[in-house]
Amino acid sequence: MVETLTASLTTFVDRIGPPIELALSKTTELARGCPDRLREAMRYSLLAPGKRMRPMLALMAAEACGGAIAAAMPAACAVEMIHAYSLIHDDLPAMDDDDLRRGRPTCHKVYGEAMAILAGDGLLSLAFHVLAENIRPQSVAAACCAALAEASGPCQLVGGQADDVLAEQGGANAIQGREHLEFIHARKTGAMIRVSLKLGGMTAGASPEQLKALDEYGRRLGLAFQVTDDLLDVRSTEENMGKRVGKDAQKGKITFPGLLGVDQSTAYATQLIDEARAALEPFGSNVAGLTALANYVLERNR
Repeated sequence: MVETLTASLTTFVDRIGPPIELALSKTTELARGCPDRLREAMRYSLLAPGKRMRPMLALMAAEACGGAIAAAMPAACAVEMIHAYSLIHDDLPAMDDDDLRRGRPTCHKVYGEAMAILAGDGLLSLAFHVLAENIRPQSVAAACCAALAEASGPCQLVGGQADDVLAEQGGANAIQGREHLEFIHARKTGAMIRVSLKLGGMTAGASPEQLKALDEYGRRLGLAFQVTDDLLDVRSTEENMGKRVGKDAQKGKITFPGLLGVDQSTAYATQLIDEARAALEPFGSNVAGLTALANYVLERNR
């Protein structure tokens, strides 16, 4: 897979990428009670090569609010665990039925459906354990757990996934237009992006104004990420994406390019990223990483 990063984002990836990988590995060195096969399945999916966008957002948000990388790292690990669990379950035959993820066979193809489901369950539970045990003070840990539970729960991530599944069945559940499509993806994709920023800000003691600005940035970034993801399914290759492409069209799934067209979808993604960058203005010059990541979302090739 080939991916081009902007020079400014490369600087941040080189600095905070290795600590993220180390922390993710350490948090999944689980106790004796965890069967080896389950541990292997969890680590296979969590540690697979990936963009690590959500943990990077958490750490960048913490720094933008004057916090430290070390203090925000448990939050970074937690959001990536939730993301990995959601991908494991999303790839299952009952969901999107994918056999390739990040350039490798999906978890259920390697470990079987039952162990893949359990690996997702394990990562979901472990995310909250990591927050509760490692975020300080405890009042912030509790607030972080509540925020992550809401974002990953039935009214946000899981609810968006459920509506996406129902929409594929057609009938009364079919997507009725752009507003309906955006409502699904604001939860399915956007909720975890927004909470990543929120958790990072919370660990840094962010003010209400700072948290609001981060949320405005995240809301637009999350939607732009989904628009570009839909565009890549049309324009990219399996080699670049590390997963099957063109499957949305094959399944008759409603996407932004299908609804708006490729050109209008491209223009919409650009507009959203412009608005996301503008939302960071209250932070002044301390948002180079967040700005670079927004640019990457617009320019990415996988």
